[in-house]
Order: sequence, then C-alpha cells, then structure tokens
Amino acid sequence: MKEAYPVIDGAESLFFEGNDTGVLLCHGFLGTPQSLREMAEGLADQGYTVSVPRLPGHGTHYKDLASCSFSDWYMQIETAYLQLYSRCREVFVIGQSMGGTLTLDLAAQYPGISGIALINPAMYIPALSHLEQASEPFYIEEGKPDIKDPGAVEITYTQTPLTAYQELLKYMKVVRRKLTGIRCPITCFVSSVDNVVPPENTDYILRKVYSNSVSKYVLENSYHVASMDYDKEQIIDELLSYLETRTSIKHRKKVSP
Repeated sequence: MKEAYPVIDGAESLFFEGNDTGVLLCHGFLGTPQSLREMAEGLADQGYTVSVPRLPGHGTHYKDLASCSFSDWYMQIETAYLQLYSRCREVFVIGQSMGGTLTLDLAAQYPGISGIALINPAMYIPALSHLEQASEPFYIEEGKPDIKDPGAVEITYTQTPLTAYQELLKYMKVVRRKLTGIRCPITCFVSSVDNVVPPENTDYILRKVYSNSVSKYVLENSYHVASMDYDKEQIIDELLSYLETRTSIKHRKKVSP
C-alpha cells in the first residue's frame, strides 16, 4: 500500500549494523520503532545486527491505516527478516503486542528462526470483540498509551480507523490457528497489569505451541508498552542473556572507539 503522509520525525525504521547474529524487532499496533528504540540500542551495543522496521500505515497519519491489511504488516516483517537472514548466520525475532502476533506468524512460516521473544503478545482481546462486525464509527478515539511511567512518551495516533481494528482482530484469529506449528525456543515477558491485552494471552500461547524450550518472566512494574516502562532495563538484560544462551556463534562485545 502507498502511504499518503510523511513519516513522523522519530518514527522511522531503525537499523544497526553489527555481527552475524541478527535480531528483528517488531513493534505493536499503532506503535512505531520509537517504542523499541532503547531495546534496539541495548542489543546493538552488544554487537548484534538489529533491524526495527516500521509497519505500513504506522508513524505517519491515522488515515493511512484505513487502507492497510494485516498482510501488509506481515509482508513488511517478512521482508525485514529475509534481509537479515541474507546477511546473518542466524536470526532471532522479538515482538511486542501485535508485534508478538507477527513474530509468531513468522516463526510458523520460517522454522529456521533461532528463537523468539514475546512482550505482552496479542492473541485475543475481548474488549475489542464488539468491533468485529461494526460499521461505525469510522474513526475510534484513542486514549493515552498504556505506560505506567508518566515520563514516557510514545509516538502513536489519537484516532484509529475502525477497519484497522478489524484487520487486527482477523489477524489474531489467523495466527491462533498456526500456533501448533511453532517449534523454536520461546521466551515471554508479561506485565502483571496490562490494560490493553489480557496477561492470559501469554499462557494461551505457551499452551498451544510445540516448542521444547519455553520461559516466562512476569513484569511487576510495567503496563502494556513494557519496552518503554519501568521494567525496560530488566527486559533488555534478560534478552541479552537469552541471546547469549541461544546463539550458536560466540561474539565479542562491541567496543566503542
């Protein structure tokens, strides 16, 4: 799809050149790469090659979302994964919220992924179910992002097209049917209080996948957008440990000049 509006300053895709272990980060619905910037920088500082693509219709203007399908979002992530795979010897994928949905879809399609990490992943959101068959309003007013830290400012939209929510609902249903095909190692981060995606989503995913290595960390001081919240440093530390444990390549820490 072609976007009609320019990218908001700070919402651009991110890429950090590093070693031959690639890490793909997937942001969530209505979010942008900005929500994952600190995480991306934390991983890149340790030498990993990190890619954070901006999903179509995100980080421009909410009207751009009206012409997006979930296939557009998936194709963007798939393209970024294949680009990483072409230059790296192994690739890990990390997704937050709908980014977790995208990550699971990708893992079902590409069993060669070395491991995935999910942060408050979305598989079903009962509070949105009434929108599935709705025809109005065309635009839905948005509240503040679900972040406990009042100092965190996320780039997002004030309104969202109804059709975009309907695409999200359809997509979660599609990916739910693919969970049993996932075999790669999985680690999950779930906020004990999430006002957007019920924390039970994570347990549902872990029950359905066929991975032989799973782990879960409970975040006690963050809401939904945990990558920007009080537990962000804990997440980065755990991700670095996860990558170090799972990578088949031994790297030296990146040293700044």
